[in-house]
Amino acid sequence: MTARAVNEATFEQEVLNNDKTVLVDFWAEWCGPCRMVSPILDQIATEHSEKLDIVKLNVDENPQLAMKYQITAIPAFKVFEKGEVVKTVIGAKPKPALEADLAAYIS
Repeated sequence: MTARAVNEATFEQEVLNNDKTVLVDFWAEWCGPCRMVSPILDQIATEHSEKLDIVKLNVDENPQLAMKYQITAIPAFKVFEKGEVVKTVIGAKPKPALEADLAAYIS
């Protein structure tokens, strides 16, 4: 399972109304660190699919959501539970560091 794309039309259904915990990757095509972390997120999505959904939101294509969630630097990751942001992680990190940040949601 890989991280799937969401947009302003699907965000509410995929993220806010999701029964599972959801990590939203706020990214952009031109962002090198965003592209570096993408395969790591795909691995985490595959390994922890029973506990965590991972979705990607392109900030250039969805500026309203980027503004709403105060995205000022990318990559930025927000963890949602029951429609509410419960954790924010900023910046590309190696897999062990990301898994440590997400330990409360994937272990």
